[in-house]
Amino acid sequence: MITRDELTQRVADGFPDAINQLGSLVRIPSFAGPTAPQGALDRSAERVAELLQGVGASGVEIVRAGGGPGVIGQIGADPAARTVLLYAHHDVQPVAADWSTDPFEPQIKDGRLYGRGAADDAAGIVTHIGALAALGRDLPVNVRFFIEGEEESGSPTFGKLLTEHRAALAADIAVIADSENRATHIPSLTTSLRGIADLTVTLRVADHGVHSGMWGGAYLDAPTLVARLIATLHDADGAVAVGGLEPTGHSPDVLTEAELRRSAGLVPSLRLAGRGTLSDRVWWGPAITVTGFDATSVADASNTLQSEARARLSLRVPPGLDPRVAQTALRDHLVAHAPFGAELTIDLGASGQGFKADTSGIGYAAASRALTEAFGAPVEPLGQGGSIPLAPELSTVFPDMEVLITGVEDPASRAHAGDESVSLAMLRRTILAEALLLTYLGTPSVPPANAARR
Repeated sequence: MITRDELTQRVADGFPDAINQLGSLVRIPSFAGPTAPQGALDRSAERVAELLQGVGASGVEIVRAGGGPGVIGQIGADPAARTVLLYAHHDVQPVAADWSTDPFEPQIKDGRLYGRGAADDAAGIVTHIGALAALGRDLPVNVRFFIEGEEESGSPTFGKLLTEHRAALAADIAVIADSENRATHIPSLTTSLRGIADLTVTLRVADHGVHSGMWGGAYLDAPTLVARLIATLHDADGAVAVGGLEPTGHSPDVLTEAELRRSAGLVPSLRLAGRGTLSDRVWWGPAITVTGFDATSVADASNTLQSEARARLSLRVPPGLDPRVAQTALRDHLVAHAPFGAELTIDLGASGQGFKADTSGIGYAAASRALTEAFGAPVEPLGQGGSIPLAPELSTVFPDMEVLITGVEDPASRAHAGDESVSLAMLRRTILAEALLLTYLGTPSVPPANAARR
């Protein structure tokens, strides 16, 4: 078996290539939506296919099931060896307005590489590629790949892809590289994820707008009533006030207010919302966010009582709660609180299950040992407030598959926001950790992480 020192040197030697590969992915604006460049997602999938082939993958294929292009492939087919499924996604979020650099031209500053998708999730792809490049012929397990192309859209066709390519995705252990570490120097394994659901509510008060001077005071305009409706979703403390949406668990409080304020860039005067520990609020509790609002823009404003407005609501669902039940509870709350008898139309959007990890398996033990050695610090298990629809789907379709969730993000990564970045030092440690993980999974049993440090 290859030694840790040998792998460390190989990762170091190959790291310039990893940085170039990361940059090549960032340069492709691989987001979906009406403003997306034509063919960008396809170009991104093609680049991923090239990277997989570059580390010896066979059967590399770009696959679709009516949605974004995914990439599958494999290395090895030894029936006596464990099979590991490596997952990441190549699609990214659209560009937010608050960028200080060109989001699709990677820039390195203060040890971080900036660019849209640099952390979420091009770094996950590069972690897989870098680990396999370092191992080369010393890879002791079979590897299968699924690099998704629609994760940021809620993975709407993943279930169909999984059905159509089930044999190509079956594995003993899955490694999902799409989460966060406690800090750049403190590794983490994600043990829980919230689910997700969304809906769009349209509120109408009339069939056309009218002069606000002539009729203002007789009835309220649609944007005002939507605002009043949204205000019913939270109580005076900012906690979710929708019946049936309650926290489902509890964790040690490892998040601090100072860390949250620094990472989120909050204005000093802002009071935090909710009750209980911060860990419980963002890992085990519900959250409702207004992600879109349609009304007349300020630039186009006129003295008119607007007849219609609508809002897109995103609901983060506590782990263990059926997201469809949660979505229905939110819809019923909106209907029950329609202000002043306004007419509501509610369109239910996509939903995805939450996730609770099995921490008793050989994969978790191997990952804990590998991360501890690569980072030189013990692993901190974390919940995550975000959602990865793939994780629960894999557990449902392959009930014997152990699912591990790792990642290359840290609190400063600003995934989905402007000036997204990844720590290059952490990326290097993560590549080494995955190479060690695959090495340890090639052995019959794995010593615990603390034994590896003695």
